[in-house]
Amino acid sequence: MPHIKVYIHFVWSTKNRVPHLKTPELRKQVWQHIAENARSKGIFVDFVNGYADHCHCLVSLGVDQTIQKVINLIKGESSHWINKNNLTSERFEWQNDYFAVSVSASNLNRVRDYIKNQEEHHRKKSFQEEYEVYIKNYNFKKFEDRKLG
Repeated sequence: MPHIKVYIHFVWSTKNRVPHLKTPELRKQVWQHIAENARSKGIFVDFVNGYADHCHCLVSLGVDQTIQKVINLIKGESSHWINKNNLTSERFEWQNDYFAVSVSASNLNRVRDYIKNQEEHHRKKSFQEEYEVYIKNYNFKKFEDRKLG
């Protein structure tokens, strides 16, 4: 039996960054559902939190799980669940794009704290500002900068 520990920090936004998840109560309900549903599918969500227009999720990948499969299951099912339960006033969708970065064991607590403190964090910095930091820190190309072909 293989023994692996691969942590991925996922970040994704609502479609067009519309702040659908307006209240702390609604966000708590959505994050709890994401964690419970993921668990039922064999996905280990270590920590999940976010703000009105985006979600952070720390996941420990299983031996047969890929980043693409995990994110598609989490995002697809949660948006379906939000719409089925009429939790937002308009049709809810997650943006197609997402960030996924590996997290070393030595940084797990720091990432957990960062995810945990999203409410406070976004009183000072918008998701757009956070997005710019991710692009810079991880040397990602912005969507506009990518060559489509």
